[in-house]
Amino acid sequence: MEEYTSLLFGVWFLIGAALVFWMQAGFAMVEAGFTRAKNTGNIIMKNLMDFCIGTVMFVLLGFGLMFGEDTLFGLVGKPTLGIFTNYANFDWSNFVFNLVFCATTATIVSGAMAERTKFISYCIYSGVISLVIYPIEAHWIWGGGWLSQLGFHDFAGSAAIHMVGGICALIGAKILGPRIGKFSRDSKGKIVKVNAFPGHNIALGALGVFILWLGWYGFNGAAATSLEQLASIFVTTTIAPAVATCTTMAYTWIKFGKPDVSMSLNASLAGLVAITAPCDVTDALGAAIIGIVSGFLVVFGVWLLDYKLHIDDPVGAVAVHMMNGIWGTIAVGLFATKSAPYSELAGLFYGGGFKLLGIQLLGILSVGAWAAVTITIAFSVIKATIGLRASAEEEIVGLDRTEHGLPSAYSGFNMLEDDFDTDDYDEETASLITETLEAAGLATPDEAIEVEYAPSQITSAGKPRMTKVEILCKERNLEKLKNALLKLGITGMTVSHVMGCGVQKGAPEYYRGVALEPALLPKIRVDVVVCKVPVQQVIDTAKKVLYTGHIGDGKIFVYDVEQVVKIRTGEEDFAALQDVE
Repeated sequence: MEEYTSLLFGVWFLIGAALVFWMQAGFAMVEAGFTRAKNTGNIIMKNLMDFCIGTVMFVLLGFGLMFGEDTLFGLVGKPTLGIFTNYANFDWSNFVFNLVFCATTATIVSGAMAERTKFISYCIYSGVISLVIYPIEAHWIWGGGWLSQLGFHDFAGSAAIHMVGGICALIGAKILGPRIGKFSRDSKGKIVKVNAFPGHNIALGALGVFILWLGWYGFNGAAATSLEQLASIFVTTTIAPAVATCTTMAYTWIKFGKPDVSMSLNASLAGLVAITAPCDVTDALGAAIIGIVSGFLVVFGVWLLDYKLHIDDPVGAVAVHMMNGIWGTIAVGLFATKSAPYSELAGLFYGGGFKLLGIQLLGILSVGAWAAVTITIAFSVIKATIGLRASAEEEIVGLDRTEHGLPSAYSGFNMLEDDFDTDDYDEETASLITETLEAAGLATPDEAIEVEYAPSQITSAGKPRMTKVEILCKERNLEKLKNALLKLGITGMTVSHVMGCGVQKGAPEYYRGVALEPALLPKIRVDVVVCKVPVQQVIDTAKKVLYTGHIGDGKIFVYDVEQVVKIRTGEEDFAALQDVE
C-alpha cells in the first residue's frame, strides 16, 4: 500500500508540474488583457520566451545551483550537468517541477514592465533570473541551504517565487520609468495627476485569472504527500483568494461607488499568492484572515505605487506578488497550526511564540536583499549597454508593430459588439423609445446626433448635385453602419481611424478609482459620396443605426461635391459614381 501511495503521488507531482506550466498561459492572458491592444503580440511573445529561455538557463546552470551538492556554507549548490552526463540516474521529476516554478518567477516581472521594454532586453534579464537569481535563493529555501536548516518555511513559494518576482518587477519598473502619459506634471516637473490606462480586454484578463487559479491547485498542492494534506491544501488555496476577492469587491464598492472588476480579479491572485507559503500549515480560519488582509493589501499596493512612489505598474504585479508574497511568508509565523495535517509548526497566534516569526522575517530580508541587489546590477548593465527602454516613437506606435512587425494581434476581428443585435426596429418600438427618452429628460435621436451642413457650392449648370456625407462614430458600430448603408444601395465608402472629441470629451468613466479624461478619443470616420441615393435617407439611416442616447454616439457632416473623376475610366461626376454607389 505504501508503494502504491508513493507511485500515486509521484504521478500527481508531475500533473502538478503540468498545471504550473499551464499558469504561463494565465499570466499571458492577464497581462495582455490588462494592457493596451497594440502590445498584445509582444506580451504573448514574452510569456512564451520566459519558459523557453528559462528552460535553457535552468538546464545549463540553474538546476545545479539550486539542487547541486551544498557548498559555501549553504549559500549555493554545486553546478552540475548531470542531466547530460548521467541521464539514466537523473532526478527528472524534480527538474521539471522546479523548472516551471523558475519560469513563473521570471514572468511576474513582465507585467510591471509591460508596454515600454525592449524585447531583447527582456529576454536577457529573464534569462538572468532563471540562470542565477532564482536558483540561488531557492537553494537556500528548498535545496538544503542555510535558511531551510534554520527552519524557514515557504511551502510553495510566496517568498522564493512571488516576492522575488515582485521585487524584480518593482526595481525594473522604477528604473524603466512610467509609460508616456501615465503621470501629468506641472511646469516645474511635479506630478499633479495620475492617469489611468484601462486594459483593452477585461474578459481576457478574467480568463487568465481563472487559468491561474486552476493552476494554483497544482502550484500549492503538487508537493503534498498524502490525501489528507492535499485536501487541506486545496481548502486553504480556495478560501484565501475567495475571501480576498470579496474583501476587495466590498471595499471598492464602498470607496468608489462601484465594485471594481480588474481590482477584484487582482485580489483573487493576491489571495493565492499570500496562501502559497502557509497553505500546508494553516487552517480555514487562518486562510480567511490571510485573505482579508490580502484584499486590502492589493488595493493599498496599487494606490501606493501610483500616488506615492509614482511607479507605473500596468497590471499591478508589485501589489499582487511582492506585497502579498511578503505577507504570505509572514503569515506562516502567525497562523501555522499543528491541527493542519502533518504540520509540526505553530505560529504566534497558535501558541508557538515569536521564534518561527523571527525566522520568517530573516528569510524575507535575506532573500529580498539578494533579489534586489542582483536584479539592480542586471538592469543597470543592460541599460548602460543595449538599453532597457523602447523609444518614445516605438511606445506610441506599439511594440507589436515595432518589435515584431505585427500590424495587429487582432487582425480581422471586431472586438466590440453592439448593444442591439438587429439593424432596425419597428415604428411602434421607435415611438416608444422616443417617448421614454423624453419622459426621462434624455435626448431623442434627432437631438443626440448632430448633423452639420456645409455651405452650398455653386455647380455648373446642368450637372446633378453630388453630396459627400461624413459620419463619425464608435468603432464598434462600424459593421452595423456599413450593412445599413449597403442596403440603401451604397457600395462605395472610405473608412479611416481618427482621434477626436467634442466639448464633453466623452462620458465620464473610472478605472480603479481614477477618472478617465482623455483629450482625444478613438473614432471611425466613414465617407460616402452620393448622387442617386437621397442624402436625407443616408442621414436618417445613419442616425437610426448609431443612436444609443449616450454621449459619443457621433456626428454627421454633409458637404456639396463639385466634381468626381474615376481614374480608371476617366468618367466624371454622375457617371463616375454609378458602379460605386
